[in-house]
Amino acid sequence: MKARRFAKISGKLPGVKAAAVVKKTAEFVSPSIARFYPLAVESAHGSLVKDVDGNQFIDFAAGIAVLSTGSTHPKVVQAIKSQAEKFVHFSYTDFYYENLVELSKRLVSLVPGDFQKMVYYGNSGAEAIEAAMKLTRNYTKRTTYLAHSGAFHGRTMGALSLTASKPIQRKGSLPLIPDVVHFPFPYCYRCPWKQSFPECDYYCVDYFKEQYLEKFVPVDEVAAYFFEPVQGEGGYVPAPPEYFKKMEFLRKDGVLFVDDEIQTGVGRTGKFFGIEHFGIVPDVVTIAKGIASGMPLSATVAKAEVMGSWKPGQHASTFGANPIAVEAGLATLDVIKSERLLENAKSVGGKAKKRLVEMMAKYEIIGDVRGMGLFLGVEIVKDKLSKKRGEEEAKQIIDYCFHHGLLAITAGRNTVRLIPPLNIPEEVMDEGLDILEEAIATVNAASSKA
Repeated sequence: MKARRFAKISGKLPGVKAAAVVKKTAEFVSPSIARFYPLAVESAHGSLVKDVDGNQFIDFAAGIAVLSTGSTHPKVVQAIKSQAEKFVHFSYTDFYYENLVELSKRLVSLVPGDFQKMVYYGNSGAEAIEAAMKLTRNYTKRTTYLAHSGAFHGRTMGALSLTASKPIQRKGSLPLIPDVVHFPFPYCYRCPWKQSFPECDYYCVDYFKEQYLEKFVPVDEVAAYFFEPVQGEGGYVPAPPEYFKKMEFLRKDGVLFVDDEIQTGVGRTGKFFGIEHFGIVPDVVTIAKGIASGMPLSATVAKAEVMGSWKPGQHASTFGANPIAVEAGLATLDVIKSERLLENAKSVGGKAKKRLVEMMAKYEIIGDVRGMGLFLGVEIVKDKLSKKRGEEEAKQIIDYCFHHGLLAITAGRNTVRLIPPLNIPEEVMDEGLDILEEAIATVNAASSKA
């Protein structure tokens, strides 16, 4: 085991104070909240997190891809403080404030598409999706939505109707809203049609046309197609390069494309939006998570023609675009630009992916490595030949990481995801990868003996 510079763990985890927090949480907080391990945060700065017992961890989770500029970035903190001293809240649904105009101008300039755009603000990713659902129905006067199996778009009732990643998320909530049609996502490592890419020649698109549109989905009643450029909760699965271009045939029938950038956006993949890797321009883009470095803020950005179909009072949010969150969003955009965080995501993420691919050649339990920028997934399997999902092994890996000073989490059933802050220094990333490799090597050795 290598000496640690950044990860500093002393004693058994959880410590005494953390254990007390966990116990009290179970007493007062809804059991619907699932956690990966007993981390009780005391403070966090940059890519390092300290718990209530004084243990220090390297952060490969970033508050579930939220802390784009790291924890407590000085410029973001100062923006929050300055705005809090002016006014905390006044509701953009009924009044005006200037910083909202500036953020809107900057967002519409960043969203792909050489056309006029407008922004609706909420507080969370699910709210952004709900807004997009209402908006696309209102504009098209159609009722049906298309979404993928493996998709995660949120847990509120509308967003949950699009979500199809785990049955537990829907349990007890059925029936959901009608007229949502799910069809397979092109998960090339586990191709639903047992094909190989690129020899398959995008059979997934042909299948969708033949088995869905020609048999039971009236395309002229479809309002929108919702998708993630890289599935998040589905297992960090990127679509193959030309997939979304090949799906654009839907547009001639008036179907709007809604690009869910809640996890892939704000520089996470090395480009500001994940869809920029795929060469298409969506009609609507949903943004949340990393947009305000930890403050609650979401945006639904749409073509002005589409957004302009709403009339005053049709949709609103009391707390959406809270002025403090807006200032945090502006500061986040400033930091991403001035500190060249897209370049850091590409550089550090590219080196990390290269090392993960090298690990894959060494360890039988790594079935696949995928992603781009600092949005990386390592799929854990029982063995490479069978590809049987290594769900327990993935859990053992993140447990090992936690107990040795690295905060890593899973996605889907058996993928370890790496989503550190976009400004993580290379030396911190390297040490985190050292811990991750130790975890994989340990679990791999135990698995081979079983």
